[in-house]
Amino acid sequence: MSTVRVACCQLATNVEDPEESAARTRAAIAEAVAGGAQIVVVPELSNSGYMFRAEEEARAAAVSADDPLLAGWAAEAAGGDAVVIGGFCELGMDGRVYNSLALVDPDGVQAVYRKLHLWNEENRWFVPGDQPAPVIDTRHGRIGLGICHDIDFPELPRGLALGGADLLAFPVNWPAGDPVPGGRPILHSLATTTAYLSKVFVAVCDRCGVERGAEFEGASVIAGLDGSLVAGPVEDRGEAILYADCALSEARDKRLNGYNDVFADRRADLYARALVEEREPAL
Repeated sequence: MSTVRVACCQLATNVEDPEESAARTRAAIAEAVAGGAQIVVVPELSNSGYMFRAEEEARAAAVSADDPLLAGWAAEAAGGDAVVIGGFCELGMDGRVYNSLALVDPDGVQAVYRKLHLWNEENRWFVPGDQPAPVIDTRHGRIGLGICHDIDFPELPRGLALGGADLLAFPVNWPAGDPVPGGRPILHSLATTTAYLSKVFVAVCDRCGVERGAEFEGASVIAGLDGSLVAGPVEDRGEAILYADCALSEARDKRLNGYNDVFADRRADLYARALVEEREPAL
């Protein structure tokens, strides 16, 4: 079965130098495409950095979807007939600032998604999106899109999988957390559990480094259909490009054995009833 090479470019961006962050991101995309990647994922807010101090600072770093930034991504994608998914600080046509991602191929921007679930102080800088997370049919497979905190709401990645996604791509900026004694960090488990539950590939591309005193986890991983890590994490949590050759079409077969299928076995009518009954007070 043919495979698609997926790459996650783990970068250290810099909120105090958006131009340098944008250049670093474009260089990483070029390197990944040169390494044979057909689907390239870069982190959340890759053009701007993350640790804003004021709404005005976020607005100053924001660009529109027709900005040369994304045209540059398309130019790099054309070097290998690739698809690029990456986060950027977006200035919408409505004048609002969004935490967004773009899916870009050699023909240009094919989709823009605005983060639905804002984390912590993001609520000070950004307006949440008001459109569903999409599944985009690309030249290399069906890709479901989400950003960082979105993966913490299982309905969103499950909805993408039910919508036909072969691969879920999540640009993220995960802050460093306390180590989990004797176990895999929960951030890695989010990717592997999401992959396992819906038999879908999951690519989480994190940033790394320290920005204005805040350390980031550098927890990029690519998870396979069985919940295993097929790439990552980066051993020293620094800058790196992860590659995995994924048979994306295998994600379209949801059978577990001769009797069970992770989608066909769902009893959605009864799940909804259970939620209603749970909310009703006992007599």
